[in-house]
Amino acid sequence: MLKFLSIAQSKRRENKQILEKISKSKSPHLDHFFREESEGFFKEFSCLDCANCCKTTSPIFRDVDIERIATYLKLKPGDFVAKYLYLDSDGHYVLSYSPCPFLGNDNYCSIYSVRPQACREYPHTDRKNIKQIMDLTYQNTLVCPAVASIVEKLKTDFIKK
Repeated sequence: MLKFLSIAQSKRRENKQILEKISKSKSPHLDHFFREESEGFFKEFSCLDCANCCKTTSPIFRDVDIERIATYLKLKPGDFVAKYLYLDSDGHYVLSYSPCPFLGNDNYCSIYSVRPQACREYPHTDRKNIKQIMDLTYQNTLVCPAVASIVEKLKTDFIKK
């Protein structure tokens, strides 16, 4: 799985240019392509084999996420924020440190049933109007082997059609 990330790292500029171009395209098939490729990737690989997203990045924690997780952990929301989160430069609550404090040595999430919405949606490859999040998709090529793999297939299978 790390080979996908290493390829994405070596093709940063190329991937950024391709994804910028795609964000302006009008292809009605892009969402389907991403969804199909994502499903195919996850038939062979498990997030538990990697968990790089949990080890290197932070999701955004919305107020409803904070409330839900704090309740689950039997903490007051303010105490949860003080212990685990900070406000980033965009005004979003994110984790104070990496890896995620809820990630176990076995790559299982100890708050999986109440995890933030951003974690539930990651790696965002099954969204409608995916062309609107090509900036995020580019960033995810450097974190998630699935996204890196999909973008490589996108360049060979989708763009050439």
